[in-house]
Amino acid sequence: MEPLRVGIIGCGIGQFHADSWAQEPRARIVALAGLDTERCLRIARKHNILNLFHDYRELVERSDIDAVSVGVPNYLHHEVALAALQAGKHVLLEKPIARNAAEGEEIVRAARDAGKVLGVFFSKRYKAEMNLLHRHILSGGLGDIYYAKAFWMRRAGIPGLGSWFTRKELAGGGPLVDLGVHVLDMALYLMGNPKVITVTGSTYAKLGPQGKGNWMDGRFTVQSDVYEVEDLATAFLRTADGAAIQLETSWAAHSGVTDEYGIALMGDAGGAEIRVKDYAKTGTLRLFGDFAGTPTEVTPRYEPQPEHLQVITRFVDAVVDGVPMSPSGEEGLDRTRLLDAIYRSAELGREICLDEAAEEAAAAD
Repeated sequence: MEPLRVGIIGCGIGQFHADSWAQEPRARIVALAGLDTERCLRIARKHNILNLFHDYRELVERSDIDAVSVGVPNYLHHEVALAALQAGKHVLLEKPIARNAAEGEEIVRAARDAGKVLGVFFSKRYKAEMNLLHRHILSGGLGDIYYAKAFWMRRAGIPGLGSWFTRKELAGGGPLVDLGVHVLDMALYLMGNPKVITVTGSTYAKLGPQGKGNWMDGRFTVQSDVYEVEDLATAFLRTADGAAIQLETSWAAHSGVTDEYGIALMGDAGGAEIRVKDYAKTGTLRLFGDFAGTPTEVTPRYEPQPEHLQVITRFVDAVVDGVPMSPSGEEGLDRTRLLDAIYRSAELGREICLDEAAEEAAAAD
């Protein structure tokens, strides 16, 4: 079989894409495009990528590329994905699928019209402990899951005050879009992707506008004092089957966390918790149940797995063998619709019915 010929667009998070694509034996990186010349050159040298472009449009027009892996700022997702799909490429897109559901719908529609695979990099979905817990759930280990908590909280983790991350028009939102979408996807995936029917949300911008809360380790520099998004968001979601999900996420908050994310699931046969502190690779999963009538806690042992590679493997399966893609573009769109509803609820100060939100979007069109 000829290898899948891949072009990577974006040299920021694109470096993680490149490292992972290089480990997929059924694929070959043909070209790389990005605006940061120094970063792009480093990636190209590391992986012996011979075709390097400043303008992504030159990459997507190449006839020797089958698929593109997109890791660009949120405001470019819509533009780049549409260009690639219209050029006949399969697309694997960094999360979120777009700044809002309207843009996401256009991307999904374009993929469907072109007959191309569209995937989304929800990499946390395929962490080793997530794979283990997913199998446990499918075997009935938790029974009927009726309540979930999902969180990603940072004490000081704004990814660059004044950068595109903190500008509403460029990012679409703050930690809810950047971090919350990851853990929301984790919870919904493990619960079997139930239909969410109502959303109540609140958002706050308390520390960022004061110039506080920038990433503590110096990874992201302060570029300006522009701060237009939330620095903390919380939401409560109800599903059609009667379950509920509590979501909490922050870039900056006066709290006891450092940089921690995870989920908790409660079922009628057992419970589970994943709690990852400062990007720990092991020891993050706990299972709860009964043993001979006694409440019991178990901490399974497992080996870490490369997260981005897990998504890439499934994308190649979808392109080469026709296996349904997961995380799919439709799942990415579903998550973004929920984010839109959370922001709308926070704006209006009331619960949002998802059917109502769909009607409003249709009326706007």
